Amino acid sequence: MQKKIKVSLGVKLVLLFLAAFFAGRGIGMAVEAVGEKSKEKEAAETSSIVRQAAGSWGLSFQEDGKPPVADVSAQELAKYNAYYMEETEEKVLYLTFDAGYENGNTPAILDALKKHNAPAAFFIVGHYLQSSPDLVKRMIDEGHIVGNHSFHHPDMSQMTKEQFQQELGELEQLYQQTFSQEMEKYYRPPQGKFSENNLKLAQELGYKTCFWSLAYVDWNVDQQPSHEDAMDKLTRRVHPGAIVLLHSTSKTNGEILDSLLTKWEEMGYTFRSLSELP
Repeated sequence: MQKKIKVSLGVKLVLLFLAAFFAGRGIGMAVEAVGEKSKEKEAAETSSIVRQAAGSWGLSFQEDGKPPVADVSAQELAKYNAYYMEETEEKVLYLTFDAGYENGNTPAILDALKKHNAPAAFFIVGHYLQSSPDLVKRMIDEGHIVGNHSFHHPDMSQMTKEQFQQELGELEQLYQQTFSQEMEKYYRPPQGKFSENNLKLAQELGYKTCFWSLAYVDWNVDQQPSHEDAMDKLTRRVHPGAIVLLHSTSKTNGEILDSLLTKWEEMGYTFRSLSELP
């Protein structure tokens, strides 16, 4: 009789253990399922926001010294390995230049960067590399990033994967042939035009997509801003963590860059390479 009681107690203990195990496992699976659904929901919401914002990159400068309001938040872009600024209170700047062609201003820009020991990224197109390989070589030798702005500078936002890959690949190939080294994987959408598909394709190809949070109207070579107007906008709108977009074709930029970098330094800013973005 005593043996039977012991056995039944043992069985009960085993059954209780198994019940607890499966209950815990069930709760765990339920929690995991909820977590997965939350992730899926978050991804779907991000996708929807990016899809709605697709078009030409835009900014709204609302308060001097503060980051502008962008089409897509930094957190939403990060899911695609894309950036437009660093979210930080530290006074750091990331200098970038779009280089569609050379018209005599890049040497002065490189001189100013060298004087201030300021790293930058130059987003070039095929024509620039074909016509000015010596300047691109100087960019490389002086520690700057040379990024991919596509070969022909088209609207890439609606391209198929094959077309998109060809535009970036042609420039990669020419760069490799010219300098016997691979191009760094930084991409800036031509004309600032983007789509969710555009961001995904760049990510799949190993690129970081780089927008900007500080720029001004400097690209029209026939209507260049005055030194005073350029300095005013670029010092009022500067903010911690800014990715700065300037055009190397701008005569004004070539003439003021030394003074501009000096002014930013006086305001407490330092300069970092895009490679240091977290």
